[in-house]
This record gives sequence, C-alpha cells and structure tokens, in this order.
Amino acid sequence: MQAVVYERTGGPEVLTVQDVPDPEPRDGEVLVDVEAVGVNFRDVYEREGRPPYTASPPAVVGAEGAGRVVDTGERVAWLNVPGSYAGRVAARRGALVPVPDGVSSELAAAVMLQGCTAHYLAADSHPVAEGDWVVVHSAAGGVGLLLTQLVRLRGGHVQATTSTEEKAELARGAGADEVVVGYDGFVERVRELSGGEGAAAVYDGVGRTTFTAGLRALRPTGRMVLYGASSGQPEPLELQQLAAHGSVYVQRPTLATYTRTPELLRERAGAVLGLVAAGRLDVRIGARLPLAQARRAHEDLEGRRTTGKVLLFPGGGGTA
Repeated sequence: MQAVVYERTGGPEVLTVQDVPDPEPRDGEVLVDVEAVGVNFRDVYEREGRPPYTASPPAVVGAEGAGRVVDTGERVAWLNVPGSYAGRVAARRGALVPVPDGVSSELAAAVMLQGCTAHYLAADSHPVAEGDWVVVHSAAGGVGLLLTQLVRLRGGHVQATTSTEEKAELARGAGADEVVVGYDGFVERVRELSGGEGAAAVYDGVGRTTFTAGLRALRPTGRMVLYGASSGQPEPLELQQLAAHGSVYVQRPTLATYTRTPELLRERAGAVLGLVAAGRLDVRIGARLPLAQARRAHEDLEGRRTTGKVLLFPGGGGTA
C-alpha cells in the first residue's frame, strides 16, 4: 500500500509517499481500508516532532480518517489512529466509531477531530447558554466554522475574527453575528455588542498574537479557552492577571481528555455525526487532494491558505 512517511522531523519537505507493507493488526485491532484522511495541525506538530507528538521516524503521519473494516465492511471513522495517511490502518476497536447512514466517509473524515473539538468547546469548556456572546478566533477554519454553528444551535451569539474579508463571508455563512477582519479591534467590538459586559468566553486556537487581548475581552468570571496555538504559544501568564481581568478562568483543554475512553469518544462523536446526518451541522470541505499531495496540504495549512477541512484520498503516487 502507499503511505506518507517522514524519515526525519522537519518541514513539509520531509513528507514522501512510499510503498510500505500493510499493517498487521495486533490483539484487539482490526484492519481498515482508508477511504478519506483528515489533515490537521496536529499532523504538522507530529511531522516537526513537537510534544506530545514525538514518534520516532521513520513513521507514517496522521491520525484521522474514515473507511471500512476489511473483514466486515463496517463503515467507521476515527480521530486518533496513528499512521492514517495510508491506504490501510490497523486500529483498536475502541478507537473506531460507527458512521451513520446519510454521512459519507468523506464527511465523516472531515468532521471527526474538528467536530469533536468544537463540540467539547461549546458544551464543556464553556457550556454556551442562551444569549451568551462569545469570541471565535479563526472562525473560517475547520474548528471555527463548526464551533460557530454549535454556539448558535445552543442559543449563543458569535463575534468572529478572520484574516481576510473572503474568510469573513464564510464565517457569516456559518452564522456569525459579527466579524472582525484582521483581529484588531475585536475587544472593543465584543464589548459594544454585549452592552459593555464582555464575552462569556473566548475560544482561541491562535495563541500568541491574540491571547493577551482575549483576556481583556472577557466579562467578569468569563472563560479564556486556549485550544490551539497556530501563531505560537502565549507569553507566560501571571496568575494575578486573572483577578485584574475580573476573576476570569483560563483553560488549556485537549481533545484527548474529552475522548479519553471509548465510551466518551463514541458519545461525543455520535452526537457530532448525528447532527451532520440530520442536516443541522454543515461541514465545509475546502480541499480534496490525492495522498501524493500531502506536502502541499501541509504547506497550505501552515500558510493559512485553507478554509474549512483539507482531505487526502489514498491512491496515486509520487512525492508528497
């Protein structure tokens, strides 16, 4: 089979498509034909060797996808199966969730990781209540578009931020009440929109360039939820600042925590896939590329040239 392998850590140039043997399932694992692969920033971190993604090269990159169990034909999806940029994976049964009728493998692969992330953000990190104003940074990205929709489904209001006007239109299409282009001025605008109180929560996947301002955007006892750091890690935080900003909370959640057992994974993924099947959650696929173009997918992701979800499809050859 073909797989995207990195033989050393580094930039996108370390990714190559190679012919490798099919994986051999161990006890408790099944072999799965991969039909679609999700591309995520965690794959970039894995390729670079950033903790906690410190596998020893050579290794196959990726962790998200959808396909069919070889022996049974069951349609399944996953968000934490190592080596997913490949034609086949060996996966623990507990890492797989069933894909309901009406949801294609393409949609399932596009929504698993980012959809479950958006779900725990809106339902657990800050359980959005009717009338809440929240800030969603990078609202035209994969998580941002889904999170905006989930906030609106819970009765909240979204003040989104995007890097371009084109992306702003996507955020509005997902239901954002207000969009600030360029990230400057979002603090003042969310305070205006909330009657001077501030945001109930700031959902921040950007990090260094937005974190400090986000603290100023919060209402008293509001929640800063830093779930990613595409611009780098924020400067160290002095805890006394939390008092100065109004007894606010800061959380650095991970999807692994909120899907740490097979039961939690199935419950959360089932809720997300159920919303997709019911037509209540729209999944935007921004790019569909053959597996051989994994390098380009990473370059576009890191260059912020993507909107929605980037998918790879096994088949073809050449250099990634």
